Amino acid sequence: MKAVVFSDKEGLRLDKNYTKPVPQKGEALIRVTLAGICNTDYEITKGYMGYNGILGHEFIGVVEEINDEDKSLLGKRVTAEISYGCNDPDCEWCAVKNYRHCPNRHTLGIWKKDGCFAEYVTMPLNVIFEIPDEVEDEQAVFVEPLAAACEITEQLHIQPIQKVVVLGDGKLGLTTALTLHSQGLDVTLVGKHQNKLDIAKNQGVKTQLLENTTVNNSFDVVVEATGSVSGFETSLGLVKPRGVLVLKSTIATGKELNLAPIVINEITVLGSRCGQFPPALNLLKNHRIDFKPFISKVYSVDDAIEAFEANKAKDTVKILMKF
Repeated sequence: MKAVVFSDKEGLRLDKNYTKPVPQKGEALIRVTLAGICNTDYEITKGYMGYNGILGHEFIGVVEEINDEDKSLLGKRVTAEISYGCNDPDCEWCAVKNYRHCPNRHTLGIWKKDGCFAEYVTMPLNVIFEIPDEVEDEQAVFVEPLAAACEITEQLHIQPIQKVVVLGDGKLGLTTALTLHSQGLDVTLVGKHQNKLDIAKNQGVKTQLLENTTVNNSFDVVVEATGSVSGFETSLGLVKPRGVLVLKSTIATGKELNLAPIVINEITVLGSRCGQFPPALNLLKNHRIDFKPFISKVYSVDDAIEAFEANKAKDTVKILMKF
């Protein structure tokens, strides 16, 4: 089968003869139809997580084979959460289906598990979800980042009267702002690119260019989605004393950070990563967010290397690949 593979020795390549996976007990074989490139995929090609193998964790596809007595998903259009756990009866994380924190987890295209940038992928049945008929492919392929955005309000109760700002107008920031807005919250998206801000503005979100934003500790909740040190520092200037700073992007730096404002202003810092798929699928089913304006271009898997290059462009929002 065709697969987009990364290795330390050979870099990023399209392998046209990669071995097709075989579903183990309790797994399904899924024929991938559409997948999305995430910035995490790009970071892996720079050494993030030390991962070698097939990339990709955002996808939809059709179940072609099931190695289990339960065949109910056979032939269904599905997607899958990116992490699955050990399912040990004594694992406190697997017991509550919070597989992303299982110490023995596998994470699709990121850690110990070949990803979805391939014609076929296998995943355990307990993390596979059928896509509602009402949801088009071009919307469904965004379910993973949407679930990550939904995670914020699972972790944190935000009151309707509180003011929220999302800092960063990339894929993550846009998705987060639209998600919080769809939940009836008072949200402002701040970023550097008017064309990206307009995607959110056209769906009812208040927006501001960063250069026009006054840093005056005026927001109850600040979501940092820039992935940059400067973004983190700006976030500290936006959040009220005793407010909440939600870190939605990972920031790795050797630069010294002044964390004194966190103590002085008694700011709560909340890390927020992946989320569960059912709430995200429900938002999509009810057409609460339109992701089509995110799509910058759709490539064939045969042009995967070109697609990765296009993903680096500053004016690009989302690149998809068809299989």
